[in-house]
Amino acid sequence: MKKFTFLCLLLGGFAISTQAQRVETTPQSSANVGLEPIRQGNWMVGGELAGLGYNFEAESFNIGLRPRAGYFVSDGVAIGAQASLGFASVKEGDNEWTYGVAPFVRYYFPGGASASGRFFGHGNVGIAGSSRGDDVSLELGIAAGYAHFITQTVALETTLGYNYNKANINSGGGQSGLGVSLGFQIYLPGQR
Repeated sequence: MKKFTFLCLLLGGFAISTQAQRVETTPQSSANVGLEPIRQGNWMVGGELAGLGYNFEAESFNIGLRPRAGYFVSDGVAIGAQASLGFASVKEGDNEWTYGVAPFVRYYFPGGASASGRFFGHGNVGIAGSSRGDDVSLELGIAAGYAHFITQTVALETTLGYNYNKANINSGGGQSGLGVSLGFQIYLPGQR
C-alpha cells in the first residue's frame, strides 16, 4: 500500500510539473518594421503565388506565378527582374501556356503607411510568349499593392494591376486585361 501511495504521489507531482512548464504561443501576424526593410542596399526576393487575371479581347481567364528579385537603389525604390509562367483558358479556342521575363521598378509610398505595412506602385516592361507559337510580344504592366510585414523580413502582398500585350509591334492591335494577385517578399539586408 505504501508503494502504491508513493507511486500515485510521484505521478501526480510529475503531472503538475509538466503542466507548469507548458508554454502557449500564438503565431506572429504583424511586425513593427518602419523603413528598415526598404532601405538602400537591401534586397527583396519572392513573387506572386496566385495571380488571377482576365483578358478583355481574347475573353480568357488566366492564372500564373511570378518569381522576382530586386535591389533597393535608394530608400523605397527597388529595381529588378521577374519571370512569369501561366495558364490561360480561352473562351473560344485552345487553352495555352504563357511565359515571359521583364525588368521592373517598384516604389514604396511614404504616406499612408503603417508601422507594419506599406503601399507600393509597381511597373514592368518585358517580353512574353505562349504555347500557340505566336511571335514574342511586348508586355507592359502597372500595379498598385500593399505589403503587410508579418516579421521583420517577410511581407505578404496583394496587388491589383493592368497589363497590355502587343504581339506584333507593326500591327495596330493589342490585348489588355486586369489582374489581382497574392504573394510574398523576403527582404534581405545588404551591406552598409
